[in-house]
Amino acid sequence: MGEQVILRVEGEVATPRRLTREDLKTIEDRFQIADVSQIDPQRQGRAVMLEGVLDLVQPQPAARYLTLHASADDFHASIPLDQVRQLGLFIYERNGQPLDVSAGGPLRFYIRDFAACHSGEIDECANVKFVDRIELSSEKGLDTRPVDDQDHEALHQQQ
Repeated sequence: MGEQVILRVEGEVATPRRLTREDLKTIEDRFQIADVSQIDPQRQGRAVMLEGVLDLVQPQPAARYLTLHASADDFHASIPLDQVRQLGLFIYERNGQPLDVSAGGPLRFYIRDFAACHSGEIDECANVKFVDRIELSSEKGLDTRPVDDQDHEALHQQQ
């Protein structure tokens, strides 16, 4: 039996993929981050850059949005692709082991310095835990992020 698929990549791409943790590990070294804590001391683990995953699937020119889907908690965030293309990471391991659910695994999307994106569409809630599918599209996709401070606070109270 093969390794479990942890990420499906679909939508406006030349080659849709179903990726395992091993697939993520074999993406070119230039896209690998061995220690995320070197970027953000609050985070730990090994990651692959969004750009490395996109390199595998070849986004179509029409792809303008990246929608992150997390089935485990039915959370979805749709963000402008160009603004996160070089800042987005998928954290997939910690201490050489698959990223545990308690840390947002098996796959956690993280945007380095999300404030640098200078976009109202990208906020801390675009750092999505439990990601199992990403979809590239020409239009904004499903987005269940909170829209006001009260909803945002309620979301974090649940976690």
